[in-house]
Amino acid sequence: MRQIQKYKQMKIKLSLKNKMQLFLISLSVAIYVIAIGYISVTAKKTAYNDSVELVNSNAEKFAFKIQADLNEYMATVRTLATAFKVYQDMPREQWDPLFIKMYDKIYRDNPVFYKLWDSWELNKIDSTWTEPTGRMANVFSRVNGSVFQKQDIRSVDGDPEVYADIKAQAKEMVLPIYFDLFTDEGEVSKLMTSLITPILIDNEYHGLVGIDLILERFQKMVENINLSQFPGSYAFLLNEEGKFAGHPETELLNQIAEFTLKTGDDFDLFKNIEKGKSFNIVTVDDKEKTHYVAFAPINIGRTNTPWYLGVSVPINSIMAQADRNFMISLIVGIIGIFLLSFAIYIITKNISDPIQKITEFLKELAQGKTNSKLDLNINSGDEIEEMTIALKTSIEGLNLKTEFANHIGSGNLDYEFSLLSDDDKLGLALVDMRNSLKKAQNDEQERKIEDQKRRWTNEGLAKFADILRQNNDNLETLSNEIIKNLVYYLEANQGGLFLLNDDDKNNIFLDLVSAFAFDREKYIEKRIEYGDGIVGSVAIEKETTYIEDIPDEYISITSGLGGANPNALLVVPLNMEDKVYGVIEIASFKKFEKYQIEFVENVAEDIASTMSSVKISIQTNELLEKSQQQSEEMSAQEEEMRQNMEELQATQEEAGRKNAEMESFLHALEQSSYIIEYDPEGIITKVNDNYLTLLNLKRSEVVGAHHSDKMEFTEKQKTEYEKFWNDLKRGGTKKEKSKFIVDGKEIIFVEVYTPIMDENGVVNKIFKISNNTSEFEEL
Repeated sequence: MRQIQKYKQMKIKLSLKNKMQLFLISLSVAIYVIAIGYISVTAKKTAYNDSVELVNSNAEKFAFKIQADLNEYMATVRTLATAFKVYQDMPREQWDPLFIKMYDKIYRDNPVFYKLWDSWELNKIDSTWTEPTGRMANVFSRVNGSVFQKQDIRSVDGDPEVYADIKAQAKEMVLPIYFDLFTDEGEVSKLMTSLITPILIDNEYHGLVGIDLILERFQKMVENINLSQFPGSYAFLLNEEGKFAGHPETELLNQIAEFTLKTGDDFDLFKNIEKGKSFNIVTVDDKEKTHYVAFAPINIGRTNTPWYLGVSVPINSIMAQADRNFMISLIVGIIGIFLLSFAIYIITKNISDPIQKITEFLKELAQGKTNSKLDLNINSGDEIEEMTIALKTSIEGLNLKTEFANHIGSGNLDYEFSLLSDDDKLGLALVDMRNSLKKAQNDEQERKIEDQKRRWTNEGLAKFADILRQNNDNLETLSNEIIKNLVYYLEANQGGLFLLNDDDKNNIFLDLVSAFAFDREKYIEKRIEYGDGIVGSVAIEKETTYIEDIPDEYISITSGLGGANPNALLVVPLNMEDKVYGVIEIASFKKFEKYQIEFVENVAEDIASTMSSVKISIQTNELLEKSQQQSEEMSAQEEEMRQNMEELQATQEEAGRKNAEMESFLHALEQSSYIIEYDPEGIITKVNDNYLTLLNLKRSEVVGAHHSDKMEFTEKQKTEYEKFWNDLKRGGTKKEKSKFIVDGKEIIFVEVYTPIMDENGVVNKIFKISNNTSEFEEL
């Protein structure tokens, strides 16, 4: 309690000036400290981010330079492999020296190539070689500055593992790096790699072209990468296996790179390399120093095994500039605090006297008094006077804003209002409110328009659904109702409905089945060939066509006042399940809106569906009528067949009875008559002994002979003979007389041809019975 009382006494003793100085200085210092601290920390973070971005961009820039060189070498190899595909068009004795000459030229023009070599599958270039392995190789190399070329045969007993893998993959590759021993400079090991491109013809492997590169050039490029603004930084080059292909510490070359993350988490370098994208990490070296390491991909040719350029920068180097900026900010901030405190002291001393007047003025203002009677006059000649003027200006602004708000409240959203300045927040808020209200008003108008369009579309769809439902039993009535109502509903001037006529698959055309206010000379015949003109093209392409620039002679709209060209032409196909049933064409003086075109397209789909159903219904009715007619005909035929069957059965029974009698009769005649049996085609199948004795022939000479053997016919006789035999095959009986000379005497025989039928009434054999007795003739 004592402390509270002491504070109250202390509070009472402080003057207004002292209070202002105390609170303003304290508040200003606190705000200033916070602002300076925030700005300093932000600047430090920004400097760090800028430095990191600079490291990343440098990594990508230098990676691109290395990538450009490697891709240039790979392009050379690819060009050779592509050019050599023509070897099949030439004999080997022609292309072999030609390719070697090309190799020599390119190898001499590219001194960076350590070796230039190729490999040709023998079973592709030598038709006599049938083994799956075996290859011819050309190798160009340099020894003591001289170029040597060597050609030999390899892999006769099988492909080496490395070459077999290259052959199996058959794609552009960058081989793993390796050390090779050079004797030109006294047995020096140099790091190398190889770039290869296969020779593929019709996706078959015929060989490859490759170069061996010494990585010394790229090692020097890596060593020359110097980020001078970041002391202690260095660059390195990694191949697809994560091995160092370039590094300032040469003892690390061809060694797998290992990194320890600052967070202590495991780091999978190979997984990041396989992604082929830029990435970065923060590592800790063996001296416990942290480094920011940026990795930029190097995509070589068409391979999917990128190399990477890494740039390692000590975090201390990145933070050095940020730390300097931070210290400068702190020093400036402390100096600023002292200057600010002094300035506040001077200012509060000058404003303490008139502050009371301003306070009274503000009290009235706090009560909502903003009219012109509220006045304040202070002539201090300093900022207080300016503040007074500004305060009065604010009052005037509030009065204007009040008037503006009243106009907005009364609905006058077009009332003009001028802001006091670009920073007039209240004015901006009122203007934004006015604009929001106007936007809401406009949005409401647009919404009403959209609702009107949507309602128009829905009502139209319902209307045409009703039309299609009520008239789907008569194609002509349906067509007339569709085109008439569609023209009316769109407020167009004329229209036509064309249906696809594909009854004759070799003569498909569009038939104008209905037209409303249509007056087009070219359609007098009411037929358009499939694919002709705009209508025919729409039918083929199955896409809507909307034209506003219509040719003068294409179409004309006529009225009582004369004729004129329309301003818009809409042609819509009747599609259903990718099948065209017809086309609608609408012409109008008014241009069609997008929603109207979409409406016609939707109606066209419904029309197509209905037309499909109507055509199916018509076809079904025709089939039903045809089926009923066929059914009636079949009933009549069945009745006739039943009667015929009854007659046939009676005939068969009678024929069976007669056949039995005939068999008995023939048996009786066998002893006294001369009998020959024929099949229905006239071939003799049996003859009795009497006939053989009469003719003095053997049975083998007669059986198998034809009835007409040894007979010669004129054309007339041939016709009569065919009729004679056909009558027998149909069941008729024939009788003839023949002359025979027996023992020098002429004897006249009566010959009777009698057909025999089976149980089905079909003639299966014919008997010829001959006799010379008068009793037989009567019989």
